[in-house]
Amino acid sequence: MVFQRPSVFLMSKPRAKLPFSEETLQAMLIRVLRPLVKLALASGFNFISFSTVLRRLYIEVAEKEFALPNKNQTDSRISLLTGIHRKDVNRLRGQVLAASFLTTGVSQTSRILARWLADPFYCNAEDRPSALPRTSSDGGPSFESLVSDITKDVHPRSILDDWLDKGIVVLDQKGWIQLDLSSIVPNAGDEARRHYFTRNLRDHVQASVMNLMNEPPPNFERAVHYDGISPVLAARLDEIARAEGMALLLKLNKIAHQAIKDDPGGNSRWIAGLYVMTEEGETDLQADAASKTETDE
Repeated sequence: MVFQRPSVFLMSKPRAKLPFSEETLQAMLIRVLRPLVKLALASGFNFISFSTVLRRLYIEVAEKEFALPNKNQTDSRISLLTGIHRKDVNRLRGQVLAASFLTTGVSQTSRILARWLADPFYCNAEDRPSALPRTSSDGGPSFESLVSDITKDVHPRSILDDWLDKGIVVLDQKGWIQLDLSSIVPNAGDEARRHYFTRNLRDHVQASVMNLMNEPPPNFERAVHYDGISPVLAARLDEIARAEGMALLLKLNKIAHQAIKDDPGGNSRWIAGLYVMTEEGETDLQADAASKTETDE
C-alpha cells in the first residue's frame, strides 16, 4: 500500500506544555485506572503488589525516556523525576519488567487465522474463509497446507484438536473444517486473552497519550456514544456495530496481507482496532453525561 501524503505522525511535534494540570491529570488517571484496579482486586492482586509494579515502572520509564541529551541517566536524576528514594532507585534499576504475554502458541494461532481470513487461496468467492478438508492430494487448499504454510514445528492435527475444543472451528457434514468468526477471541484460552488484553489496551492508551502529547494529534481516534437509551436499542446498535466492525477488520487484514508480499520491510508497526461496549446501570462516567446523545470526534 502506497501513501500519497506524509504521515500525520511525522508532521506532529511534542507540545511545549501539556494541556492539563496535576489536578486534572489525577482526575483523568482515576477514571482510567478504575477498571484496572477492579481487575487487580478480582485477581487477588493487592495494593502493595500494584504499587511495587508502579515503582519499578516509574524507574524504567524515567531511565529510558526522560534522559537528558548526551548525558547518562543517574540514580539522583531518576529519583528527582519519580519521587522514589535514591536507594530504592539504585536497588531496583535494571530489573527487567515482563513486557509481553505473547507465546509461540498465541503467535502461531494469530498468523494461521490471518492467512485463512485473507489469502485468496483459502477464501471463497465472497472473500470469506472457505471450509477446508483436513488434507488434499491434488495441491488444493486444506487445513494441513494452511498450518504448514505458517509452521512446520506443530502437527496440524494438534492445532485442529485444540481449535475444535475451543470452538474456533467446527466440522460440517462432510467433515470439512469451518472457521467460526464469532468465537475466535471469546473462546480463546486464558493465555491468548491475556495477550490480547495487554496488547490492545496498551496500544489504545499509547495512541491516546501520543495524541495528548503531540500537536497535531498523530493518531486516528474516534468514538460514538449514546446515553440514556433503552436496552433494546442498545442491543440493536451492539449487533450492528459488531458486524460492521468485523467486516472492516477483515477488509484491512486482507489489504495488509496482500500488500506485505511486496513490502521491503522495516521497523514500522501498524495496528487498527475497535471495541463495542454496552453498559447498564450506574457507572463512574454518568456524572459527565451532559446530554442524552453525545458524539466525540
